[in-house]
Amino acid sequence: MNATTSTTRYSPLSILLHWVMLLLITAVYSCILLHESFPKGSDLREGLKHWHFMLGLSVLSLVIIRIITRFVTAKPPIKPEPPAWQMLVAKGTHLALYAFMLAMPVAGWLILSASDKSIPFFGLELPALVAPDKALAGQVKEWHETFGTVGYFLIGLHALAALFHHHVVKDNTLRRMLPGKR
Repeated sequence: MNATTSTTRYSPLSILLHWVMLLLITAVYSCILLHESFPKGSDLREGLKHWHFMLGLSVLSLVIIRIITRFVTAKPPIKPEPPAWQMLVAKGTHLALYAFMLAMPVAGWLILSASDKSIPFFGLELPALVAPDKALAGQVKEWHETFGTVGYFLIGLHALAALFHHHVVKDNTLRRMLPGKR
């Protein structure tokens, strides 16, 4: 743990990564939802899919940095301390969110790889993870779409819990992650 980190708030890097990732994940979902509004094969539809892929891979890059940051910086305690069952639910939800942020971009990369499509990443073309395999691409795409729906619920649960703690319990759960000086 970093001794210079505040004991009441997360590190500035952790706070920045948290909110940037929220914006990125919102953009990833927005791109894939908006692309449905345009005709198949249209430039705008293809552009939104392209941005969906690149932003998803950006989530993968940042979540790795975020996990490292989580291990090397102090985690401020919640005051007053919640019951053990709430801490257990919070840990489970955080683990699920991290698994989601790792697995979804990897699944997208697998889909493109198995579909024998290029893997765009801001001017780079990333290597394929697997050989072309239409059946595999279809199966992973189904999982990706299913877990994309699950992601809405995980993110919603996370946000509702933070708001519940802030407005009902009135502890410092949310304030620990808010930007700015508190």
